[in-house]
Amino acid sequence: MSFPRVGVIGAGQLARMMAVPANDLGIDFKVFAAIADDSAAQVSHFVLGDYTQIDSVLAFAKECDVITFEHELVPQSIIKAIEATGIKVFPRAESFVYSQNKLEMRAKISELNLPNPKWQKYDGEKLEIELPVIAKVPTGGYDGRGVFVINSETELADLYVKTGVLLLEEKLNFDYEISVMVARSPHNQAATWPATLTIQTDGICTSTVTPVPKISEELAAKVASAALEIASGISLVGVMAVEMFVLGSDFYINELALRPHNSGHWSIEGSETSQFEQHLRAILDLPLGSTKMREKFAVMGNVLGGAKSDMYRPYLHLMARTPALKFHQYGKAVRPGRKIGHVTLCGENLLQLQEEISHAVDYMNGVIDE
Repeated sequence: MSFPRVGVIGAGQLARMMAVPANDLGIDFKVFAAIADDSAAQVSHFVLGDYTQIDSVLAFAKECDVITFEHELVPQSIIKAIEATGIKVFPRAESFVYSQNKLEMRAKISELNLPNPKWQKYDGEKLEIELPVIAKVPTGGYDGRGVFVINSETELADLYVKTGVLLLEEKLNFDYEISVMVARSPHNQAATWPATLTIQTDGICTSTVTPVPKISEELAAKVASAALEIASGISLVGVMAVEMFVLGSDFYINELALRPHNSGHWSIEGSETSQFEQHLRAILDLPLGSTKMREKFAVMGNVLGGAKSDMYRPYLHLMARTPALKFHQYGKAVRPGRKIGHVTLCGENLLQLQEEISHAVDYMNGVIDE
């Protein structure tokens, strides 16, 4: 067997972090980038093009053995066109739709008899859920984009005029949010990582803690089982994040992301197999790696653009203060609120880990200067 070529449509930080284990495994790795200084294009072989243009995407795909994605925006028609050539595409179009269309996802979770919040498709007719509700644009939204809290029917009507069809969900007073990363290969081998606590600020995940502190063994088993059921039910190939709300001893499915995910970044240092290596193993139908944690806890903090533009100089202070910190830069221009990197720290003392991660993030983005 010769080493295959994996092509990734999209060249952001997820593809950039996938390039590292691809290189370690000797896999020929290539990305389809929009511009030459895209995050992954800086560290990988790349082709420039528009992922909505079928001819250029097909030309790229025909140079690869397996095609995968680092975002959900590639049109279904283009994914199906690649599949029609006989090139392997993972996840397949019939699976990827549950990451691309939130209405399709809700219907599938109902079909699998897993916990959904109350929901409805809203096309300007009757509101069936008690206000307030969460309104979501079915396609294209991420990091809080396309998500709205609606408190009145007038607000809902105004939003519908602007956006068209909406997914409406009951507004849950949940205790916290979690994510379960799961991987599945074409021959049905599947594995999950421990559930991760995701901490949100303005709709953006700013920090994660793995495993979820003080989660009961029963609930941990239930959410892992649900992730595995979904993976099987949608014929997943690759890795997927199953985002969930926890309310007491109950959980509700929030969203699916059929690709490596921000909530799994901790796995680079914290797990025996990172989500990025596991994704490659899965789409190439290689045996999956161990998801066992290397330490008791792994804490990850996202570095968002702030007052500082120099992301190198902070190393002098932070590496001296906390030698075990691990840094990941995405090679992006610094803009306010933009994810430009992350830091991870693993160990036994959760409070200390969280304090050090918080200090590192605040120092890097200029909130503090000592």
